[in-house]
Amino acid sequence: MFTRTESFREYTTTYRAVTVLILIMMLIFVLVLFPIFPGNVLFYYGTGVNLYIADGQWWRLVTPIFLHSTFSHLLFNGFSLAIFGPALEKFLGSFKFVIFFLSTGILANAATFLFKPLTYTHIGASGAIFGLLGFFLYLVLFNKNSFSNNERNTVYTLTGIAIIMTFIQPQINVVGHLAGLATGIMTAPLYLREKW
Repeated sequence: MFTRTESFREYTTTYRAVTVLILIMMLIFVLVLFPIFPGNVLFYYGTGVNLYIADGQWWRLVTPIFLHSTFSHLLFNGFSLAIFGPALEKFLGSFKFVIFFLSTGILANAATFLFKPLTYTHIGASGAIFGLLGFFLYLVLFNKNSFSNNERNTVYTLTGIAIIMTFIQPQINVVGHLAGLATGIMTAPLYLREKW
């Protein structure tokens, strides 16, 4: 399910939505790394700052998905999207996949706004990545016959590890991660309908 055997060219042409999302994250990281805008405008206006969101800057529920503080942060989220994204993009189609990815990221950020103090700030695509895991978790829980034991165990193991790491790593948006996972599980049935 998560094993990739395509060449780079095959990967980028087959999974265009995943590729574009990763490229956007990389491009924004490079622009932040080598600031061409005065005062690091991208971070200034894009970071999820709960106080500013409360003041009406609702775009900050979206923009944090594409911002990453360090290369390792970008690498982890980009790699996770590259591994988990293709199977779901193939299953849903590119358009539905993008809608799902963005909506789970936005709802994870909305939960962060609701349950974290106004002084809290956050960036990263982790909420949306956890949304992908939530979708797969829903599939293996409620469509068991469509997956092998090995595939189900892989999803259970990866989800378990992700949750454990959420609680033991420092400076992690626990609310965002868990909200992304829950949103992925709860909204998955909407994307499984033939028409929506």
